[in-house]
Amino acid sequence: MSLHGTYLRLGVLLTFGYFFGQGISAAQTPADKAQPPKTARAAAAKSYPPELVQKGKTQFQQDCSFCHGRDAQGGESGPDLTRSKLVAADVKGEKIGVVVRTGRLEKGMPPFDRTDDQIAALAAFIHTQCDNAMSGTGIRGVGGRKGVDPSDLQTGNVEAGKQYFNGAGGCATCHSPTGDLAGIASRLQGLELEEQMLYPRHAKSKVAVTLASGEVISGTLAYLDEFTVGLVDSSGSYHSWRTKDVQYKVDAPVNAHVDLFSKYTDDDIHNLMAYLQTLR
Repeated sequence: MSLHGTYLRLGVLLTFGYFFGQGISAAQTPADKAQPPKTARAAAAKSYPPELVQKGKTQFQQDCSFCHGRDAQGGESGPDLTRSKLVAADVKGEKIGVVVRTGRLEKGMPPFDRTDDQIAALAAFIHTQCDNAMSGTGIRGVGGRKGVDPSDLQTGNVEAGKQYFNGAGGCATCHSPTGDLAGIASRLQGLELEEQMLYPRHAKSKVAVTLASGEVISGTLAYLDEFTVGLVDSSGSYHSWRTKDVQYKVDAPVNAHVDLFSKYTDDDIHNLMAYLQTLR
C-alpha cells in the first residue's frame, strides 16, 4: 500500500502549529524552538487496543511493507507514513481507507478491497506508529526510509504462482518464462521485481496506424498527443502522421497489469512473486 501524493513533513508541521498556538516569543533559543515537549505531544496521542494494533501490523506487513517499510516509516519507493499529512488528518481510517480502496494507479499502487474492520486495524497500527515516532519511542532511520529485505517478499507458494501465471492470471498470453522473463529474477530482485510485476511503467507500447489508403503500418509507439501519432518501425525508421488523417490503435502492455489490480487477491500477488523469483 502507498499513500502517495504531496507529503509534508509531519514533524515540522506539528512543531510550527504547537509554537504558533502557544505564542512563543522570539527571545527563545533555537533549541527551544526545535520541537514541542514530548509530554505535550503524548497528550494528543490516541491509544488503540493492543489486539487491534497487532492485527493491523500483520495486515500492514503483508500488504504495505514492500513500499512503506515494515514499521510504516518509509521503504525504497513508498513515503514515510508517520510524516504524512493525510495520515495526520485521518480520523478512524476515513482518509486512509479511501486511498487503500482506490489505490494510486499513477504511482503503481493497486487498490485493496478491505473491510471496515480491516481498515480500522490498519489505521490503528499506522497511527500508533505515528505516535511512537513523534514521542521518540520509535526508531527512525536516516532520512526516515528503510530498505526492503527480499525475504519479506518471499512468502508465497511457487507452484500456486506458476498455475496462476499459466491460468487465471493470463500472464502466459503475453509472457514466457523461457522468453522475455528468462533470468528476470537475476536482473531484478526484491521490491524492484515486485514493482515490475505489478506495474511495468517502462514497458513499450505498440501501435498500428491505418492510412487513408488502407495501408497499415505497425511499430513501437514513439509519440502520441492530440494532434500527432508517431512510431518506430521494425527497421528503426521513425514515421508520424496527423491524428486527424489516420486511424490508430495502441496496444499498451501496462493496461493488462492495471486490469489485474481489481482481480488480484493477496495470495495471487504473493504466489506469483514467489514463482517469478525462481526464474533465474
